[in-house]
Amino acid sequence: MLDLRLAALPMLAELTFIQLLLAGVGVILGILLLIFLGVFASVASLWFRAFMSGAGIGPLQMVVMKLKKVNPQLIVDTRIMSVQAGLDDITTNAMESHYLSGGNVPLVIRALIAAHRAQIDLNWKTAAAIDLAGRNVLEAVQTSVKTKVIDCPDPGRSGRPTLDGVARDGIQLKARARVTVRTNITQLIGGATEETIIARVGEGIVSAIGSCESHKEVLANPMLIARAVLAKGLDSQTAYEIVSIDIADIDVGDNVGARLQADQAEADMRIARAHAEERRAAAVALEQEMRALTQENQAEVVLSESAVPKAMADAFRNGSLRAGTKS
Repeated sequence: MLDLRLAALPMLAELTFIQLLLAGVGVILGILLLIFLGVFASVASLWFRAFMSGAGIGPLQMVVMKLKKVNPQLIVDTRIMSVQAGLDDITTNAMESHYLSGGNVPLVIRALIAAHRAQIDLNWKTAAAIDLAGRNVLEAVQTSVKTKVIDCPDPGRSGRPTLDGVARDGIQLKARARVTVRTNITQLIGGATEETIIARVGEGIVSAIGSCESHKEVLANPMLIARAVLAKGLDSQTAYEIVSIDIADIDVGDNVGARLQADQAEADMRIARAHAEERRAAAVALEQEMRALTQENQAEVVLSESAVPKAMADAFRNGSLRAGTKS
């Protein structure tokens, strides 16, 4: 009997170790369960609302959201919104990733719902990329449905109230245009913004005015400018598609041609005066040179006359100067 007891001691020790291990595991699981229940208690109402709305968010997902410091209420609200709108393909994990990336999840969901209702081809990846790029994706979708009007030029940005162009007859025209655009979703990422549209349209209007033979043509039919500008495809590589360009106002400005001709005539007159002054100065200088030359010649004559008496005296002394004989 003693031998049997001694043989059973290792087995009892092994069973005690297993029991302790199982007890430890049970305690850990109990602690984890208590933590889970404690965390889940704070989001139980949200889970129940998601369950009743068919959002398909499980209790474990709710707890994991809480532990990852994701706003569960925001995710639940946006998930319910998307499911009720028929967008079942947007997963909760995708919303959490976008939230943790600093994106605006409710704005993206509202944009997708608006695009879905308007039958615009827009998926979650594109909408999330647009949002992370700093663009207002909801405003972009709304502009795709409802067009937007841009003033050209915009006094608040450029400080100029009109676009000034000069026709070939030299008359200046001051124009203001209103550009109707809608968002081009496919080029919203990396596409040029409103400033580019305003600059291109302004350049096109000035160029179109300059190509007209007379300012009267533009005043008689301002749509000539709008058609010429639209034909250039100014919305290329931009985030907008130009629907129409309307000339809101056009006024006659200065006669730039006449002013330029007057300025040219004034410049020509100044050049002629400069040339005349140059010739006068040259004549005065020549006159002074001639006077100096005359004075020099007169001095030489005086010197020559002073040499005559000396020559006559030398002739008398040498006897070469004789008195004439009488016949």
